[in-house]
Amino acid sequence: MDTYALQRSWDQVTRHGDQVALYFYSHLFVSHPEVRAMFPLSMSNQRDKLVSALGRVVSHVDQIEKDEAFLQHLGRDHRKYAVVAEHYNAVGVSLCATLKHFLGSEWDEELAMQWTAAYQVIARIMVEAADKSSDTGPGWWEADVVAVERRTMDLTLLRLQPRSAFQFLPGQSVSMEIPQRPQMWRYFSPANAPRRDGSIDLHVQQIDGGQVSPTVVRTLQVGDTVKLGAPVGERLTLRADDPRDLLMVAGGTGLAPLLAVLEQIDNQWQRTHTAPRVHLLHGVRMAWHLYDRPRLRELAEKRPWFEYTEVVSGDPSYPGKRGKVGTVAARQALDGRLAMVCGGPQMVAHTLEQLSAAGVRPDNIQYENFYYAAADDHTPGLALSGQETSSDAQQPPARLSALPDPRLDPGYDVPAPDAGTRRGQGLRIPRSAG
Repeated sequence: MDTYALQRSWDQVTRHGDQVALYFYSHLFVSHPEVRAMFPLSMSNQRDKLVSALGRVVSHVDQIEKDEAFLQHLGRDHRKYAVVAEHYNAVGVSLCATLKHFLGSEWDEELAMQWTAAYQVIARIMVEAADKSSDTGPGWWEADVVAVERRTMDLTLLRLQPRSAFQFLPGQSVSMEIPQRPQMWRYFSPANAPRRDGSIDLHVQQIDGGQVSPTVVRTLQVGDTVKLGAPVGERLTLRADDPRDLLMVAGGTGLAPLLAVLEQIDNQWQRTHTAPRVHLLHGVRMAWHLYDRPRLRELAEKRPWFEYTEVVSGDPSYPGKRGKVGTVAARQALDGRLAMVCGGPQMVAHTLEQLSAAGVRPDNIQYENFYYAAADDHTPGLALSGQETSSDAQQPPARLSALPDPRLDPGYDVPAPDAGTRRGQGLRIPRSAG
């Protein structure tokens, strides 16, 4: 395939801005009205995401063929939207119609063939992955809200009870749809290791301007039924045979997946009386954001292998450790430790920078990330656990999301410290999205 022609033509189309997405959705919904129900009622924050990610993915088909596992995950994840093979045909037709409309005379038989072939590569991989996963599990799981605790002014702890067996690993994430916001899936990290009763704890931070997190924090109540997508992510999971001691660095509700891993280690210690040394640093702006302080302090008193440090950045009167949690983390004993980092985008970027400067090798640092590209930006930024951006840009591995950018993938490099969550900027999300 002529990837240069694909990328060049897509770049020309994106110059038309919002008109591209408007035309694409108009064509899709008019020609295939049955797909409208798969999208949120309000399209204001969704409008550019599908067509932008779709165009970027197809025009970089050469990269896709090298990262088939990523597309397979997307295909499996799309099952929660009740997507079937025929829907891929509808999207492909509307994509080509949009290209033809904006490219005009440049949309010739050769270019059409290139786009069609590239799209078929993507669709085939995703459909095959979805078909295989349908043999082993449902597209989503229903779960009942059995407990709601508003821990702080803007943070709520939920307990969910899945109605059927739901398996996940400590440190993974799950997407959730609440009844008050249909078709608006957001990622959250369970804050517990798997339990015998199957219950799951989620920590949800309210983000000003978010479409979902304020409703979860203020409105979701005991008795509501939510939907859960399949668990994803492995970078914050802990292998049973990994002998390294741990340095856990959390910012805000980025604490949740690290709590799950911590509980996994504690369960091991109670069974075998063996555990790695674990030092957890929790960084927040104000002291009252240390929402799990009593539990963690008690654990530090009772477990000889566990150390807990609180770090506050926004209150000069705080008598304990002050400053950025990444700076404090880099001053700790680091030799041979595996660092697990989770929190907001700037916190994670700063922490990775500080740990690297302190001599920690990249293969000794783990943090989760997923990629999404905004319409006007071809360089994904970073968005992380427990947070929903004010532009509501954090979406699930959403309808044909963008591929990893090797410039920012943790396997290649560390994101820039200013890789923030700004409106119109592409975003990477792991984990909990509010």
